[in-house]
Order: sequence, then structure tokens, then C-alpha cells
Amino acid sequence: MTQALLIEIGVEELPAVPLLKELKNIEEKWAKILEENALLCEFEFYYTPRRLVLWHREFMRSQKDSIEEFFGAPLAIAFDDEGKPTKACEGFARKCGVSVSELSRNEKGGKEVLYFKKELKGKESHTLLSEMISEFVKSLDFGKSMRWGGLQENFIRPVRWVNVMMNDKLIDVELFGVQSKSITYVHRISSFEAQPLNGIKAYFEVLKEGAVELFPDARRQSILEGFEKIEKESGFEIEIDEELLNEVVAITENPTALLGSFDEAFLRLPPEVIIASMKEHQRYFPVFKDAQLSNHFVVVSNALTDDFSKVIEGNETVLRPRLADGLFFYDNDLKRTLVNDGLEKVTFMNGLGSLIDKINREKKIALILAEAYGVDKVKVARAVELSKADLMSEMVFEFTELQGLMGKYYALAQGEDEEVALAIEEQYLPKGEDSELPSTKVSAVIALATKLDTLIGLFSLKQIPTGSRDPFALRRAVNGMVRIVNAFNFELNISHIKELFSSEYEDFDYALLEEFILERINQLYKVNPSIIKAVVASKNLDLCVIDAKIKALDTIVNSASFSESFSTFKRVANITKDMNLDKELLVSRELFEEDAESNLYNAYQEVVSKSYENYETHLDALFSLKPQLDTFFEKVMVNADDEKVKINRKNLVSSVYKSFKDIADIKEISI
Repeated sequence: MTQALLIEIGVEELPAVPLLKELKNIEEKWAKILEENALLCEFEFYYTPRRLVLWHREFMRSQKDSIEEFFGAPLAIAFDDEGKPTKACEGFARKCGVSVSELSRNEKGGKEVLYFKKELKGKESHTLLSEMISEFVKSLDFGKSMRWGGLQENFIRPVRWVNVMMNDKLIDVELFGVQSKSITYVHRISSFEAQPLNGIKAYFEVLKEGAVELFPDARRQSILEGFEKIEKESGFEIEIDEELLNEVVAITENPTALLGSFDEAFLRLPPEVIIASMKEHQRYFPVFKDAQLSNHFVVVSNALTDDFSKVIEGNETVLRPRLADGLFFYDNDLKRTLVNDGLEKVTFMNGLGSLIDKINREKKIALILAEAYGVDKVKVARAVELSKADLMSEMVFEFTELQGLMGKYYALAQGEDEEVALAIEEQYLPKGEDSELPSTKVSAVIALATKLDTLIGLFSLKQIPTGSRDPFALRRAVNGMVRIVNAFNFELNISHIKELFSSEYEDFDYALLEEFILERINQLYKVNPSIIKAVVASKNLDLCVIDAKIKALDTIVNSASFSESFSTFKRVANITKDMNLDKELLVSRELFEEDAESNLYNAYQEVVSKSYENYETHLDALFSLKPQLDTFFEKVMVNADDEKVKINRKNLVSSVYKSFKDIADIKEISI
């Protein structure tokens, strides 16, 4: 038998960002508690700023009855020679909660052992709910939490009401000292009073009449429809930031999209500053006209009114001083110009000096890279020199997320080269897995230098990520470095990092850095891990070469014909496992005794005599030796009695394997 179950935990306004971070875990955590209590069923989770709601259409009235079996010691141990129970027997009886006389016997592992079967009647679910809900609330992790009143318990915000109903019956639950009641609260503008309920059906009706849209998806749809209406009526285009939209959905119960405006004079600010002011502080959506930022914005109001003019006016009033501050900061920064004054007093990291020291190290790295990649060294040097100057600007002090970007604007304002200015902005790219990359070679060199200095510097201080800890985002730095060199086809051999860049850092075991970078490569490529292992075993650790080899080998390994070839080439690798591939492998035609030897040798010589445009075609050519190898293994005894013939045959097979190993060690591949 089932019945409907509604759980509502009423709170003071929930902060959007912590709620959204935990959102993906909430249903999973409640499902786990249901499963642990043998009450797992389908349910839905809803939220508004003032409530967390779990809704079960069919919830079991009770747990199912079950049987618990206990197996004890063998009878030979459970009873002594006189048939009296031993301590082992008495202990088993105590564990089962019965007397020795109530124990029975059963067979297990071919032996007769003590046995007890207990029939467990399922508990009624309403008796379990209070503890289950309490456990659920304690499991939620919103980051910072708070205490209120005289309570010692913590939660993200004070709990003000609890409503737990099975059909029309109130379930007795206490949470944070609040006793469950058949009540709920609606939109504050609709009513401040608790709304009595006579059942679950009434709950949904009361919320609807009280201007509370319980379902997040419905609130989202309502907002988007409001955006569409504004765009249709005004001809504007609203920029929809998904993260911002999620926040607005989380902080509203009755959302209404409204169009506001600000003084056109503020459009003198860089558009990113205006957008940052609107998004970060006010949760406004920027508005564009003909691809240019307009002096308008969209705010999503939670108000309940027939006249939104005062709401719009109030939001315009709030935005004005923020934009005025931005314009003040911007003009001050332009007067100051883009200079490094003050950076010598800002510590980058204890042991690595100031930001000026970091700039100097990055400049040396960048110039080495520029020389290697044929990039304009004058532009590279200038971009590095100005790269951190905007950190001392008033604008970046106020909006830290604009670092680099403001440096670009200030550089252009003082007449710097456009490519230099762009490199200042793009030095932090890529910022994530799907983030855009630097757009020019100058920018790419600056971004690489920044990441290399941070990596080598932190490793020199033994600040190496462990487990999930990575406070300085070194894993992200490696991911970005790999993406950049592959995108621009820059040669960067990780085994050469020490000889190229180590002079500015304390000496440390560079093998640790190499190992760290290779570990990130294993995570970065979504391929069979043995493919990466095979490629790395070739010992060429140039990142572009590794990338090309991984892609080529992955294509071949996933081809339909590879599984047929696999056993042949595994055999090639196994036969040569004791061979020294570092020395020259001499193969003499005069020592051939079988046609299969000559055929394999001739086919192999034809393959290695050609040049190949990429690794995939080279590997295909090597794998095309399968017929000759199969015939060789069928017709030829490698371990011949004649030692010279034996060595010659091993050298022939080893030559094939060595050619593979120059690209990837095929013995490392597993399928």
C-alpha cells in the first residue's frame, strides 16, 4: 500500500549560490536515506527561496517484512564432548538475542553449524520519518552555516516551519526545535500569516493562490517568456547568462522580467565594466541593440503588484551610483596610465618574491619561447612588462574578475600595440576546460610563460597538488599549457623544461614536474589509458608529438581491423622483450633460410624507406606487415639451433618492433 507524502522545510531566504552548488546532491542524498530505510521510491524535489520540498506521489506505508539469517560456529566447536554449549555457542545466542535452546542447525561450507532465522516485520514509515528528515538535513552541505536562538545545531538559514503530511494526515516531526504543523507560508506581499492546510492537495492550491510558483522549471520558463516579450516589444536582445538565470530562478517565487535604463553617458565605460556592475551586484541582465551594449537592463522582480513602475525606478536608482563609481575608477586609472608602480610591494608567493619578480621571470621564459617559435620578441617583452600593471588599478581592485581585460583597455588608451594589448587580456587563457584559447601567437607565448612560471615556481617550493587539493590551480595550468601548444603547434618537450627555464628557481626534482604533467595528460585525453602509456613509452615527450601520436593510435586501435592484428604485434613485442633496442640491429640476408624471412625483410625495408605525412599513415604502414609476420611466425623457428641464425631472426623481428616503439610501445596497449 502507498500514499502521498509531502515534506516541506520552511526557511528564511536561502542564498542562491550555495543552494545551487548543493542542488545536484540533494536528490541523491534523500534517495540514499530512503534506500537505507528500505523505503526507496520515486520522488521530486522543488525549491523556492523560502522552502525545500520533497514530494512523493506513492510512498510506502511501511517497510516490507524481511528475514534475517545468522550462521554460527560449527557444532563441533559450539558443543563440548558432553554436549554442553561452549562459550562460542552462548555468545552466538546472545548475538541473536535468544536462548541456546532456540537455536537451530543448518549446513554451510559442507559443515553443520549453528543457525538462527529471525523474521523482521517492517516498521511503519511514519515512525521513521522524523529521524530520516533530520539525517537528510544534516547531510546537506551549503558551505557556511549558522546558529540561531539557543540551538547548537547549524543550518544554512533558520528553519521557521516544518510541514510533513501523508495524504491528509500530519506527521509528527521536530527539526531545529520546530514542531511540524499543517501550515505553509505564501508570498509575503500576498500574506505574512501562516496558511492552514487540510491536506496535500490544499498545499499546492494555497501556494498557487498565494503567488508562489513552487516549480523551478516553471519559474525559469516564466522568466524566459518575459524576456521574449521584452525583446519583441523593444527590438532589443537580452544576453542570457545561464549561471545568472539559475540564481534568479533560485531567489524568486513570482518572477517578472522588467526593462530598465541608465544614463547613456555611462556607455563611455568598457561594456564589460557595465555588465560586471549589473550582474555581480544587482543580478541584472545586459541588453544589446545591433550587437552593441544598450543603456538598458533587465531585472527579474519578485514583487507582486499591478504597477511595476516604482520597482523599475528603484532598480535604476540603485544602479546609477555603481556605474558612477565605475566611471570614477576608470577615469582615475586612465590618468595614472598602465605602470608597474606598487607591484614591487605585492608578494606573489613567499619564496618567489613580488609580482615584479614574477614579471621578470615570465619575461625571460617568454623570450626563450618567442625565439623558439619565431614570435616578435619586442611585442612579447612589452606585453609581459605590462601584464600585471592593471592589478594596481582602482577598477580591478573593485572588480577582480576584470584583471587582464582592463589592462587591455588601458594599454590601448595609452597607444600600445594592439597585439600587445590583446596579449595582456589573454594571458590567463584558457580559464577552464571549455574556455577559449589565446587568439595570437604573442598572446599564446605570454599565456604559456605565465603558466610555466607558476608551475615551476610552485614545484620549487614543494607546493605540489595532492589528492583533490590544488589551491593554486596547477592542474588547470597544465591543461591550459597542453591545449595552447597543440593549438599553435609549438614545440615544447617537457623533459627539456629544466635545461630551458631552471636558472630562476630553487633546484628541485624536475622528474616530479614531468610526472605531474604526464598525469594530467592521462586525464585530459578521453582515450584508452594504455594508448597514452604506449605513446609516452616512446620517450619523445614533446607535447605536440604526444598529441599527434595519441590521436593517431587511438584511431587505429578503435578500427574494426585492429583486434585481428593485435595478437600478431603483441607476439612481436614479446619475442623482443630481452633485446637491447638501443644498439644497432644488424640483419644479414645471407643468413636467411626461409622465404618467409626474405619476404618480411623486403616488406619491412619498403615501409621504412618511405616518408609519411603523419603518424596515422606511418602506423598503418607498419601494421600492414601483419601478413608477412604471420607467415614468418608460422614457417620460421626463431630460436634456431644455429646461434647466428637465431640472432639474425631476432634482430629482424626486433627491427619491426623498434620502428613501432619510435612512435608507441605496442606492448603497452591493452584492449
